[in-house]
Amino acid sequence: MSHKNIFGYKGIGRIILLCGLSILSGCTTIYNPATGQRETIFIDTKTEVSLGLDMAKEISSQMKMVDDPKMRERLEKIAKRIAAVSDRQDIDYHFNIVKEKEFNAFAIPGGNVYVNSGLMEASSDDELAAVVGHEVGHIAARHSVKRLQAALGYQLLSSIALGLSGQKNVLQAVDVVFNVVALGYSRKDEYLADRLGVKYANAAGFDAYGMVTFFQKLKEQGKNTSLSLVFLSSHPPIDERIKQAKKEISALNH
Repeated sequence: MSHKNIFGYKGIGRIILLCGLSILSGCTTIYNPATGQRETIFIDTKTEVSLGLDMAKEISSQMKMVDDPKMRERLEKIAKRIAAVSDRQDIDYHFNIVKEKEFNAFAIPGGNVYVNSGLMEASSDDELAAVVGHEVGHIAARHSVKRLQAALGYQLLSSIALGLSGQKNVLQAVDVVFNVVALGYSRKDEYLADRLGVKYANAAGFDAYGMVTFFQKLKEQGKNTSLSLVFLSSHPPIDERIKQAKKEISALNH
């Protein structure tokens, strides 16, 4: 996914200070079923959720949310089924609709997922389930948390928590957090989120081929319109993603 500048520096400052103030004093190594690997995490779930709540407040102040009951009911009905089969069940998932025509969806730490109204209107239920599954996959794999802690470093987070860092280090932390939000994920992370999207859509009772038709729809739309397809702007090549999604779907039947 790709993100706009949705946070002002004042908001980012609150976010990084919150993260610093609630950071754990030690690391935890966990097995992550979403990635199939053991991972070292020092931003624990409680901290991640608190961080996400502060981010969500900033998003609500910067972006217009859709409160149409029918649209929200549709998203909730689909998304709750996806959340129920996620590899990660230690957080509560929340789903929101952003009033934007651009084809975009994104997730932030702590379980909040945002889907643009334009993407929803252009997608079937199976396609929407695949998109939501992709974003839930990012959360389950802790992609944003791992990027945040890798970029900031434990020493910097700890020094902020203890009040030992100067203004320069705080501003550095602010810049890093903004970049994590604005630049999106690596190709490896995106391919994994696609795989998890297929897995979750299938497990929730949707047609996982919705991932393929969604990508095909985006590809055609990109040829025939000047509409900015934000969802694809920083992602791996669409044809390769279609190929990989078909492989994952084929594997489900064996």
